[in-house]
Amino acid sequence: MVLDNPAIRWGYSIASGTTIAALAVFMLDGTAQLVALGIAVLDIVVTPQILKRAADQ
Repeated sequence: MVLDNPAIRWGYSIASGTTIAALAVFMLDGTAQLVALGIAVLDIVVTPQILKRAADQ
């Protein structure tokens, strides 16, 4: 299965986190930008763990 590979799991999370961060920097400002950047960081950290659990089942 594809999700068994850690590089794939981290690649998905880094790609989506980078996309969220780029949108936050270029399109948002103020508090909304900070919230979106927080979501991006959370996405990069949490998504691989969730995908690992999905691969284990």
